[in-house]
Amino acid sequence: MTLIGWVQIGFLLALVLAAIKPLGLYMAKVFSGEKTFLSPVLKPLETGIYKLSGIDRDREQGWLGYTLAMLAFSVAGFVVLYAIMRLQAWLPVNPQGFGAVPSDLAFNTSASFVTNTNWQNYSGEAVMSNFTQMAGLAVQNFLSAATGMALAIAVTRAFVRSKAETVGNFWVDTTRATLYVLLPLSIIVAIGFIFLGLPQTMDGSVTATTLEGAKQVITLGPVASQEAIKQLGTNGGGFYNANAAHPFENPNAIANYINIFAMLSISAAMVYMFGQMAGNRKQGWVLISAIAILLVAGIGITYWAETAGNPILTSLGLDPSMGNMEGKEVRFGQATSALYTAVTTGLSDGGVNSMIGSYTGLGGLVPMFLIHLGEVLPGGVGSGLYGLVVFAVLSVFVAGLMVGRTPEFLGKKIESREMKFAMLAVLILPLVILGFSAVSAVLPAAVAAIGTPGPHGLSEILYAYTSAAGNNGSAMAGLSGNTVWYNTTLGISMLIGRFGYVVPVMAIAGSLAAKQKIPSSKGTFPTDTPLFAGLLIGIILILGGLQFFPSLALGPIVEHFAMMAGQTF
Repeated sequence: MTLIGWVQIGFLLALVLAAIKPLGLYMAKVFSGEKTFLSPVLKPLETGIYKLSGIDRDREQGWLGYTLAMLAFSVAGFVVLYAIMRLQAWLPVNPQGFGAVPSDLAFNTSASFVTNTNWQNYSGEAVMSNFTQMAGLAVQNFLSAATGMALAIAVTRAFVRSKAETVGNFWVDTTRATLYVLLPLSIIVAIGFIFLGLPQTMDGSVTATTLEGAKQVITLGPVASQEAIKQLGTNGGGFYNANAAHPFENPNAIANYINIFAMLSISAAMVYMFGQMAGNRKQGWVLISAIAILLVAGIGITYWAETAGNPILTSLGLDPSMGNMEGKEVRFGQATSALYTAVTTGLSDGGVNSMIGSYTGLGGLVPMFLIHLGEVLPGGVGSGLYGLVVFAVLSVFVAGLMVGRTPEFLGKKIESREMKFAMLAVLILPLVILGFSAVSAVLPAAVAAIGTPGPHGLSEILYAYTSAAGNNGSAMAGLSGNTVWYNTTLGISMLIGRFGYVVPVMAIAGSLAAKQKIPSSKGTFPTDTPLFAGLLIGIILILGGLQFFPSLALGPIVEHFAMMAGQTF
């Protein structure tokens, strides 16, 4: 580790910190229906969308109606995206002449993009036409992100309202998330990317002549626009197979900084927005501080592990001064590679600028562990916030048990109904991840897809289902996932990880919204203090991490100690 490396990391995090408050305040106004500086331009367009769609913006929904609307919207998106991929060969804007996407891969990809996972069992430049990229994948990048934001707003209103039967209107919240937040920011970021050299064209490819005189076909397309929403919506799906390690997606250090900033900005600002809308800004900062401590710890451990190098390679005569540079781009180096990796897994982004499968045992353990924590550091746009609220509810309940009082959070009593739904939500991830990983570790067809035998092979399987169920989308890349087994089971994992989690969360929101908001008293456990931040960190680590420790001990932890001993498998 170097001072320069930490300066690079610290400067980026400082930029994000500076953007949290203004962006959070802006989103609070947007979702409260207040006038913003974009209202004169976007309000007529918003009104026109409601008229064309037959939406009554003043008609709100209860938690069940809101959830059913979200599910119906997601099913429709899944069907349309699946149809586009299966009919790709007959659809326009296909300059490469790509054929139809196979059914199992189309199922996996549809589940992936609808759930904001963006796991990719294909090479984008060799499978997807420009039409599929734009009308299918990029559209879902917007809509899946907007859906997550809408759900987070509904959960936020549960703490704002008192004795309410409704939590908002899903169609209105999704429209506003897209029009007022995602679209304007995407335009700005896309223009910046074009300026930095990212392609933005309808041409399918260009032929170049190399220095040796050979002909090379270079894939082109609308890369800049898709890259912008890929990061702002914490989607992570790359236009190219190499994702953000590809020079056309991430050409230099400035573009790399913009990528990371775009990933973090909206998700972190939504946590501040939560405190603003709930009438307690301090609460927002306490939640931000808790997740920031865990994220910075993840960045630091990853950075240290990769700069420490690989003793096995050192014993073979390689210079250890550069650390472990395998799978990393020289133009990014150790520091921002570690930063990118920790951020993309602390979020539910999944984009990568280096190959996680080439990290050391400990360096590869950290991103997997960050996903195990529930994707709340600060998580995906919207999904990170409502996941964090679940952990906050659990923390308040534990605090209530410790002091012998009825637990309260932001004026709402946390009782048995909320706790049952909260525990149901947090048990979804281990059930899916460990269940499918266990079967895949013994099923011959699944084991055959492992790239590296031994502990790293188990890590590849465990990481795949962790990434899918956590709606992350990153991969160790050693696993051949484009098989019927993995396409199907990973797709199912994504759907359960998204919708199996959010349904009990929305039930919590409906229950809390119906309760009377009570003022705090001397007997109320304060939740806007450093003490609560520490308690929240503990609950996240215990509930989010320890349940996966046995599986981690058999995979990346064994791999780490074997590497330190100079052993290979």
